[in-house]
Amino acid sequence: MTDTPGARPKLVKGRKYMLVRYGRMNNLGLFEHNETQVPKVPARVVVKTEKGLELGHVVGQPIAYREGRFKFTEEQICGYFTGSEINFPSEPAGKVIRFATPDDISEEQHLTMITAEEIACCEKFAQELSLKMRIVDAEHIFGGERIVFYFMAEGRVDFRELVRRLAQEYQTRIEMRQIGSRDEAKLLGDVESCGQVCCCIRFLQLLKPVNMRMAKMQKATLDPSKISGYCGRLKCCLRYEDQTYTDLKRNLPRKNTWVRTKKGDARVVDGQILTQLVVVEFENGEQMAFPLEELTVLPYPPPHRRPPEEATAQPDRQPPPDDDGKEDEETDEEDA
Repeated sequence: MTDTPGARPKLVKGRKYMLVRYGRMNNLGLFEHNETQVPKVPARVVVKTEKGLELGHVVGQPIAYREGRFKFTEEQICGYFTGSEINFPSEPAGKVIRFATPDDISEEQHLTMITAEEIACCEKFAQELSLKMRIVDAEHIFGGERIVFYFMAEGRVDFRELVRRLAQEYQTRIEMRQIGSRDEAKLLGDVESCGQVCCCIRFLQLLKPVNMRMAKMQKATLDPSKISGYCGRLKCCLRYEDQTYTDLKRNLPRKNTWVRTKKGDARVVDGQILTQLVVVEFENGEQMAFPLEELTVLPYPPPHRRPPEEATAQPDRQPPPDDDGKEDEETDEEDA
């Protein structure tokens, strides 16, 4: 693969890559490895990243690997995630050190247990320093190279003294990372109202903004308690079908547009996006729904017929006087 920014990854002969999900934030990456066989059951691996040694999960069904090589090329993998608007690095994220052993799993469980103590210690130091911050979670890197603390705060926080105290306490590198409400849900979220684990935990990598327009277009309830997720913001799933709804809505004629139906000309009063039905109103006030393919949009409103009473009530216009009319005779008399 090349390191040139924006370049598509290229398959390097003799190298094999494994798709791995790793880290507390469930990052995805391609890791170079030298394994000849991949287990036929869900496996875990010890990988080397820029943070140090980490434990990760092999992504994809075990049958997706043949002779240790993923059945899709690196270009196909990166193209899929790029097309899905997922933040996926085109360069290798690191190397696979080995498949995880029972001792590795036991060490990971031990580090998870002491995470609560590390969070409590960090909160104690922050309180002593009068820092307005809330510690959300901590990640103890598997190799012990560093401890990452995730915190929330309203503004910027000067945590340099806090980092010095924590480094002195644990004799390792300390990293403080400020996060928002969506990242908090990614760390602490659980099962959502749909019965599934939060999307940001399972697969979402790039959390794009969601607005109320999406909820209104999909005719979703506007009750905040029903359309808000664990983070307190609009659910990310409202964005999944937004493009489909936008394309379907673009096909429908706008309101107050005149169309021609099999029962005559009518004005558009409403439309149903999913069923592609258009509700029209005739001149007599009757409303009916027609499929979109049965309508013809008129370029301009049809002329309204004038009632016969209005036509007969108007008097006939008098023609203008001729040049030899009365006005000329009066002028001649004055000249005489």
